Amino acid sequence: MSSTSTVTASADHDLKPAKHTSHYADIGGLKLHYLDYGTKGKPPMLCVHGGAAHAHWFDFIAPGFTPDYHVRSVDLRGHGDSEAVDPPAYTYGDYASDLNKFVEALDLRDFVLIGHSMGGTVSLLYASRYPGRVKKLVIVDSTVNLSEERIGRLRDIGSRPGRDYDTKEEMVERYRLRPGESLASPEVVRYIASRSVKQTPEGLWRYKFDRSVYATREIFDGRPCWNDIRIPALLVRGERSERITQEIYEDVKQRGVPADLVSVAATDHHVTLDNPCGFIDAVRPWLDKTG
Repeated sequence: MSSTSTVTASADHDLKPAKHTSHYADIGGLKLHYLDYGTKGKPPMLCVHGGAAHAHWFDFIAPGFTPDYHVRSVDLRGHGDSEAVDPPAYTYGDYASDLNKFVEALDLRDFVLIGHSMGGTVSLLYASRYPGRVKKLVIVDSTVNLSEERIGRLRDIGSRPGRDYDTKEEMVERYRLRPGESLASPEVVRYIASRSVKQTPEGLWRYKFDRSVYATREIFDGRPCWNDIRIPALLVRGERSERITQEIYEDVKQRGVPADLVSVAATDHHVTLDNPCGFIDAVRPWLDKTG
């Protein structure tokens, strides 16, 4: 794969979710939850999910990397089983600062950083603002410059009161992956859904997501961050997604980034869920190539 080529990857086998252990890291009074897939002693890999998502977004791709990497995924503040913050503080700078403290707490060095969607923008900002520890950067279907219209829709969604459900099963049955038209199997969607909900003290069920994350979503242009990136970077786009275009890739290259672009077949926005094996088949050769 040359630095200017676009490679389409597809899968010819099936994967099961990786076994993992659950942990917490205290980063200056804020507890972040993370999953550890193993393998201890291997070079570290850290995965960062998108908005309203959680660490389990990487359960299906972890088995493709644990033979050669010590893979972890983290819940950002206000997501999954990590703590929320009140008053709300959910800027990209907040997330990147948390990531820096998390990396220092676990003493991760020369690691591979993978970020999907909003997590890709967080990872990009972290790599530009806190250089020295990240060795390779993988940005998965991220829009690093959301339009004001899109931000407005997110704020509108976040400002509405969330609905509680009487049973976990009802919530799981109603769960849908958005945005985009997900191509994930029903089994994968159900798996993610069952890990996206929690029970309230009143016995009802709601999503593991602080709605203030959307209600306070900021307008942020991450493109200038690429000016400070000089480590190898891989842009991974969903085949049916328009978030990473050839023009965006060319802009990244023009800023002096040693970057590659790969398209994963049979995927929309949620690449690691739509086609986990295709994602692995796309990323592994690049990791091997870049040393």
